[in-house]
Amino acid sequence: MTTAPQQREAHKDELNALLGGRPIVLVGMMGAGKTTVGRRLATRLGRHFVDSDEEVEKAAGMSIEEIFASRGEADFRAGEQRVIARLLKDQDLVLGTGGGAFINAETRTLVKASAVSVWIKADFELLFQRVQRRSNRPLLKTANPRETLKGLIDKRYPVYAEADVTVVSKDVPQDQVASEVIDALLDHLRGNNG
Repeated sequence: MTTAPQQREAHKDELNALLGGRPIVLVGMMGAGKTTVGRRLATRLGRHFVDSDEEVEKAAGMSIEEIFASRGEADFRAGEQRVIARLLKDQDLVLGTGGGAFINAETRTLVKASAVSVWIKADFELLFQRVQRRSNRPLLKTANPRETLKGLIDKRYPVYAEADVTVVSKDVPQDQVASEVIDALLDHLRGNNG
């Protein structure tokens, strides 16, 4: 009888073999848990985790809020696209992207060509509850953040649905969501390879 740790190790080995070094790219709305789940996923798979927003900030030498304020969203998106294109060349990467990254058609094409994408999908109330806790969300600095978030969801969810795999994020420990991502990726890749 296999133990849970043995099964985890077997899943890790199989998934990494099926991926063949290709990055796993997590997409979804702000507050969906991409960074937290991504870090756990990388640890479980023996990969390294990178947050594209952090990399954009390093490249620009300023925070995302500062980029939005001084250069505007279009300049931020162009920088984000360049950073993601560079990061996708890394082997054995788990990449957490900003909420708008996958919306960019060129970035989406790059991801589809060189990685496997996972949409971490969360319902409106869970997202709103999570994003309210943080003040560093430039797109929600509006008179009515609830309506703004609803509008973003309406616009972005049909595009996120183009991801290879969808996993629903619930209010559960993020380790559980990471396990669900591993299972969903295995199902997807087994289907494509068998």
